[in-house]
Amino acid sequence: MRNLNEHNITDEVVRRFENTANPRLQEIMASLVRHLHAFAREVNLTEEEWFQGIQFVTRVGHMCDDKRQECILLSDTLGLSQLVVAQNHKRPSGVTEQTVFGPFHLNGAPHLAPGADIAEGVQGEPCFVSAYVQSATGQPIAGATVDVWQADTDGLYDVQHPEWHDMKLRAVFETDQQGYFRLRTIKPCNYPIPTDGPVGDMMRALDQHPYRPAHLHCMIQAEGYDRLITHVFVEGDAYLDSDAVFGVRSSCIGNYVRHEPGVAPDGTRLEVPFYTLDYEFVLQPLP
Repeated sequence: MRNLNEHNITDEVVRRFENTANPRLQEIMASLVRHLHAFAREVNLTEEEWFQGIQFVTRVGHMCDDKRQECILLSDTLGLSQLVVAQNHKRPSGVTEQTVFGPFHLNGAPHLAPGADIAEGVQGEPCFVSAYVQSATGQPIAGATVDVWQADTDGLYDVQHPEWHDMKLRAVFETDQQGYFRLRTIKPCNYPIPTDGPVGDMMRALDQHPYRPAHLHCMIQAEGYDRLITHVFVEGDAYLDSDAVFGVRSSCIGNYVRHEPGVAPDGTRLEVPFYTLDYEFVLQPLP
């Protein structure tokens, strides 16, 4: 077709996709075009606004490297990441809910022994985690792989820290025969998402705060179960109801209990207050 106009161009673009060999790709692209065109019509998008959008997306791409994923951050702050997670990992009552993956996970974290300190040399309030992993039927899951990671007290992950060259505050553990894993870390703190890039500019333009409530990331994998990617949030955090990436689930809030100086769960004597977290993860069996 020639001489397309604002009224018939959408149908023509979709028509040209009709012979796409991959039917799922054809379905996604046709729907994407319809929604994009409908958006432009609804807001009567100007050429200047369209070009500003192109520049913004370009900046998002340029901000990505092997240590930073601005595209994931954009998806997170628009609520798209949590929407996709919720659609793909529906959980029955009593099963641990899925939350956003976030942009700071790294492959290749060290595999550590039970009770190891992932915060060795990092400032913060000591925190001892003891967690139980079970199936939806109540059976302990032995040999599950548990990947944990978190930010420091300044809100920085190791990949963001200007002075750190090794992995810190992240490790991989394995559940024992009774389904337990233990570790030592520091109590998580709330922190702002990175705001020095285009997503930060967007948040400021929208008058949105950039904060995430304090949390510990966990990814748990076991044969025969849906992979669990979740957080354990800190009860009482000021940002539980306004998480910048929409990831809070009430069922994922943990009770980090404060203790006065004394003997810690690992038998060491501490001269400073410390915290303990006892938590249960329940995995969903695969169909």
